[in-house]
Amino acid sequence: MNSKAPLIPPRGKIELLSPAKDLICGMEAIRHGADAVYIGAPKFSARAAAGNSLDDIRQLCEFAHTYDARIYVALNTILKEEELKETEILIRELYQTGVDALIVQDMGITRLDIPPIPLHASTQTDNRTPEKVRFLESAGFSQVVLARELSLPEIRNIAGQTSVALEVFVHGALCVSYSGQCYLSASLSGRSANRGECAQSCRLPYTMLDADGKVIVRDKHLLSLKDMNRSGHLEDLLDAGVSSFKIEGRLKDVTYVKNITAYYRKQLDAIFARRAEYKQASAGQCTYTFEPLPEKSFNRGFTPFFLKKRTADITSFDTPKSLGEPIGHVKEIKGNSFTIAGIKQINNGDGLAFFNKRGELEGFRVNKAEDNRVFPLEMPSVQQKAAIYRNYDQAFEKLLSKPSAERTIPVRMEFLDNPFGFTLCLTDETDVRVMLTTPFEKELARKEQETNIKEQLSRLGNTPFRADEMIVSMSDNWFVPSSLLSEMRRKAVEKLILNRGIRYRRELRKPLAEEALAYPEQELTYLGNVSNSQAEAFYRQHGVESVAPAFELSPQEDVPLMFTKHCLRYSMGWCPKFHKQASLYKEPFYLLYKDTPLRLEFDCKNCRMVIYRTLNINT
Repeated sequence: MNSKAPLIPPRGKIELLSPAKDLICGMEAIRHGADAVYIGAPKFSARAAAGNSLDDIRQLCEFAHTYDARIYVALNTILKEEELKETEILIRELYQTGVDALIVQDMGITRLDIPPIPLHASTQTDNRTPEKVRFLESAGFSQVVLARELSLPEIRNIAGQTSVALEVFVHGALCVSYSGQCYLSASLSGRSANRGECAQSCRLPYTMLDADGKVIVRDKHLLSLKDMNRSGHLEDLLDAGVSSFKIEGRLKDVTYVKNITAYYRKQLDAIFARRAEYKQASAGQCTYTFEPLPEKSFNRGFTPFFLKKRTADITSFDTPKSLGEPIGHVKEIKGNSFTIAGIKQINNGDGLAFFNKRGELEGFRVNKAEDNRVFPLEMPSVQQKAAIYRNYDQAFEKLLSKPSAERTIPVRMEFLDNPFGFTLCLTDETDVRVMLTTPFEKELARKEQETNIKEQLSRLGNTPFRADEMIVSMSDNWFVPSSLLSEMRRKAVEKLILNRGIRYRRELRKPLAEEALAYPEQELTYLGNVSNSQAEAFYRQHGVESVAPAFELSPQEDVPLMFTKHCLRYSMGWCPKFHKQASLYKEPFYLLYKDTPLRLEFDCKNCRMVIYRTLNINT
């Protein structure tokens, strides 16, 4: 924590927000510690391949609400005119399932005839300034997802000028472009990122050329970034005013969701244990059968990504594939095996990888491991001293393939007698209380009863609860049959679950401010992503005088297709601000994939790189 920086007061309870590609992933995210889960709608999600049925979303809401956890549905694509009515109907159906909020990009949604469901402004709405966030707050948004590129001082500045809940990404894959401002995929393949169909053109191999056609770098993944990992900066983000910590990964498998959610849950809980002003947003505590480690799950290497300063370690030029965890280097090659110098245990069935002579990531499966000697299924072209990575840990994955976490809500149980029989009271950690009284003809017992009473009542397995405190208070040593205790426990638990459900309240959408702010710009180009009449009407209602259609409706030539804080001139060591060495190559620079050239421009004033599509080199 930076003690010199002014602390922003906490904005309610602190939320760990996990991804879910489906119902199973969502339930496991809750079990492993998520306070909220975001999941794709049946349609119109920014991950078109991660849609879910209404029935699955309903089941997920019921499960999550038991723990006071929330379910947010991503409905964050731009919408065509003919899709507005269908979207309106879909939102009504989603509201009926119990969804707590919608994550949206298209401002046309705010003008539809929809229930009072809260709206969160997706990162696709390009939220980088206090003016933009202040406007969204005045327009009725209850949570705003900030751009990944923002630094701590920038986040703190936004928090100091707004009161809306601020959500930031803390882990997962990085879009190289400002979210919502990338048209590279739409231009090259017709698949729009703003429509949930990104072709991931940024992960392709490119050759970098100068203005004279000289090759600077050949066949490298020059727009591919490492994955974000801000686990070491959570307290800084809390003190900067962040209230929601988001894990990327709606296309990731369930073991990724389990591992990364558990890891961040433990990190946040450790902070909460010594910082009383920060509280968990949901109920229940988690126990795990494994030690969560982020390097065990899919990753391209990690970076905190501009959070404190620009650094050279944000890129993954050699491969867009998962590296996994570094485990050592090749010490000795002998026949069909080799030894690894390192301290990590290697298991039969592990997946290992290394960079071969061509600079390509090459993987192989371990057939047999004897201490640090590896016998591959087929001997790879590995060289002595080569760095070895493990991108599939057989033992770890096997552990996560089984039930790997339990989430329980602590309850205080009180058992006492009354003139007509016995009473059982349950009070959970959120002060929901139930009382069950059962008539029973009492008689004195021959044996001591308190031990059996506590033992029988504490058997809360297969329920969301655990007995944290047990009090038996009887006027005498009355005989209480185990069958009666079991029945009272079952009925009391059912009543507690019912009462928790009754007490759970969804938030309502915030109304438009009485004096709604004007939009920060008076003219919107294609960068406004306006693709329907309701979105246009929204912006005009808020003072925008000129509204151009979205790129997807009217593709344009010679316009920026990507804005990125990643700068290849910086990566090559030629930045006029950070480096003393000047480039020996003639600008403009180009990226070439197959026969498609892209022109690079460097906006040093804003410290970013801009990418254009061009017909030929030198045009």
